[in-house]
Amino acid sequence: MRQVYLDYSATTPVKKEVLDEMLPYFSEKFGNPSSLYDLGQEAAAGVAQARGRVAHLINANTNEVFFTSCGSEADNWAFFGVTDAQSAKGKHVITTAIEHHAILHSGEYLSKRGIEVTYLPVDHEGRVHPEDLEKAIRPDTVLVSVMLVNNEVGTVQPIKELAAIAHKHGITFHSDAVQGLGNVPIDVKDLGVDLMSFSSHKIYGPKGVGAMYMKKGTKISNYLHGGAQESARRAGTENTAGIVGFGKAAELAEQNLESHIKNVSSLRDYFIEQVKKNIPDVIVNGTMDGRHPGNANITFKYIEGESILILLNEKGIYISTGSACSSKSLAPSHVLTALGIPVEMIHGSIRFTVGDFTTKEDLDYTVECLTDIVKHLREISSVNAEKGW
Repeated sequence: MRQVYLDYSATTPVKKEVLDEMLPYFSEKFGNPSSLYDLGQEAAAGVAQARGRVAHLINANTNEVFFTSCGSEADNWAFFGVTDAQSAKGKHVITTAIEHHAILHSGEYLSKRGIEVTYLPVDHEGRVHPEDLEKAIRPDTVLVSVMLVNNEVGTVQPIKELAAIAHKHGITFHSDAVQGLGNVPIDVKDLGVDLMSFSSHKIYGPKGVGAMYMKKGTKISNYLHGGAQESARRAGTENTAGIVGFGKAAELAEQNLESHIKNVSSLRDYFIEQVKKNIPDVIVNGTMDGRHPGNANITFKYIEGESILILLNEKGIYISTGSACSSKSLAPSHVLTALGIPVEMIHGSIRFTVGDFTTKEDLDYTVECLTDIVKHLREISSVNAEKGW
């Protein structure tokens, strides 16, 4: 059976060049990077090279990049580290209603411990309005956190403008850029962020490794304790092979960024065009202006997305009804809810994301199967176009 993977926002396959560079660090160059003998220093050199590659991709200084276990850890570090280090200044944090759960759940945790969290609204395209941030800022605000690219609808936020507003008030600015890395150009100096979170497995690198950009001078406490790794900022023996893989993936992402964006956006647009051409009553959620190049979040009216997912899976087509981190939840997507989409339409929404290994033939096969599946589900659905919602 043909297999078509269209869930690149959930994770990506490790590219061969990445795996080839990782392999020696499992057996030949297996030393602990903190060890002073040659075998350890050989591993340390691999970590240093990877740090340089990640830093170069985002235009940061190498001493401003700290490796973590994942993007979620980096998000948690931003929230707990800043609120701890700046507790004397205030106990108020601002984020948005459409953040990844690594941010939202961190906010919930802080709110139980005396930190007040304000959640900015978004418009129907999923974009934060700078004036809403300005209104939400208080004298005791210590952190503003707004994701660069949304993981469900792909909307790109005006981070540079939002960061400037935060800095005007002397507030630390963080951005979750897990979905943005390798998919949109990122220049941390131009954007003006103080903190930014990244993940390896979204850019064809291995799982289990992420990174935090930390602008020099940012007031933030350590999150993990117990060792002097990562310039005494993040304890724990380095995942050397994973970090090396992240570095190689970052190097490839920088080399291929322009062609990657051009290719996947073309495939994405082709897919949306074919879906609209062959299937009636569909809606593309979010904006097409300033969007993740591979993201197509589509609502199929009068049926449930979970049924589409199951039937596509039987055809060897792998997609998602939303974020992989919350895919087992029956609750409607908090992102689509924030966009003002009715609950019944949210349940009929599917997130398709194309990537570097997607072909036009894959998409044609998907549309062919999708057309038959949607027609079948609508025929047996208790809700149809005539009845409405």
